[in-house]
Amino acid sequence: MSKTLLYGATKIDETNSAYAPIESLAQFQWKNRVFILFADRDNSRAARQENQLLANRSALDERDLVVLKVSGACVRPLFGAADGLDGEAIRRDLDVPEVGEFAAFLLGKDGTVKLRASEPIIDGELFAIIDSMPMRAAESLKPDKLS
Repeated sequence: MSKTLLYGATKIDETNSAYAPIESLAQFQWKNRVFILFADRDNSRAARQENQLLANRSALDERDLVVLKVSGACVRPLFGAADGLDGEAIRRDLDVPEVGEFAAFLLGKDGTVKLRASEPIIDGELFAIIDSMPMRAAESLKPDKLS
């Protein structure tokens, strides 16, 4: 199982493209975290990932998460609202493996990639990663979440 956690750097070099916001998903920056699932054909790993995430919609909502599925140039929101997204631009910006391969990415509210996975990630692990982020910790201290 291959996962690369890009969160946790003590010093971020903003000139490093690994920490640059993803332009094709700029509409979500500072509003939502985004989980992007790439699956171009019928893929049991993609179906498993989709089912795991959508089984806990209240946890997705609580974490301001938008879940997108990209197949070729088509982008379909699985949870949350998304308009006018270009699957090819997202694929290019995230440097996704070849068409047909499973890949999943988590973007933080700052628009940067926090996690890359080549295998499905269980929702508890995903939520633990999100909950360990400083912005999420600050959100959980607020008595009433602002919309």
